[in-house]
Amino acid sequence: MPTKKETIEIHKDELSAPGIDIASFDNLQEYLHTAHRDDHYMFVILQNGNFHWELDFKEITQIGPAVGFVAPGQVHRYLEAKQCKGWLVFVDNDFVPLQYRDIFITYLNAKQSASVTSDETVFKILPLLASMLEQTQQPLFDSVIRSMIETLAGLVASKILDSQDSVIRPEGQKYNTVVRFKQLIAEHKTKVKQVQEYASLLNISPLYLNEIAKQITGFPASYWINQEILLEAKRMLYYTTLDVKQIAYELGYEDYQYFSRFFKKNTAMTALEFRNSKPLIVQ
Repeated sequence: MPTKKETIEIHKDELSAPGIDIASFDNLQEYLHTAHRDDHYMFVILQNGNFHWELDFKEITQIGPAVGFVAPGQVHRYLEAKQCKGWLVFVDNDFVPLQYRDIFITYLNAKQSASVTSDETVFKILPLLASMLEQTQQPLFDSVIRSMIETLAGLVASKILDSQDSVIRPEGQKYNTVVRFKQLIAEHKTKVKQVQEYASLLNISPLYLNEIAKQITGFPASYWINQEILLEAKRMLYYTTLDVKQIAYELGYEDYQYFSRFFKKNTAMTALEFRNSKPLIVQ
């Protein structure tokens, strides 16, 4: 019987020697229903079929052809795969170029999947990549594999960008500032919780930070600060045995009642109501 844990399970150091593993949807059944975090990227490459999965408490249904990504540290589980053909590609962080990682950070928890056409290049690369990984290593094997992984990550990042409403592309000061802002939230969420504090770290005004965050992501800066805190709180409530006081402390709140009010204001339910709102799924 599934039981809650003190911490959320993190799958570490699972990748094969080249820094990549590929799983066909044909072998997905053994992974269904188990929530976990990975310390690497995962790319969803779906040629056809319906793939239903959960990513940080948001249920996603992809209808192939489609692509998507899961960033390191995101809690996810696979719910159902109907007549799916395609692959899940697990990639070491170091194999994903910084420019693509910045795109994934920018649209984290905003837009992590996109519909594509059936003739996309990504569907041609995967069979070749899978075939090469099954072969005995040849001269320049690692370099060739790395180049193909970088191409794969770039193609997924490109489709994520194409699916955005924003006309701003990954270049220029505004985009780079938002990327850095979201990085700072991930790094400092337990200590820094105000827009003006992040604006100060970025040497810009709070008004300007809100403006460019909304322009690029569709949401103001305050939304992303709150969402990062709420998301980690939900993860701990749902997947661990920590009580509300412990969770509040872990998130940097000395007054757990203040945290409780913050949680209820932003979710319309108390922390305990949220904890009891879904069936337990961690194994």
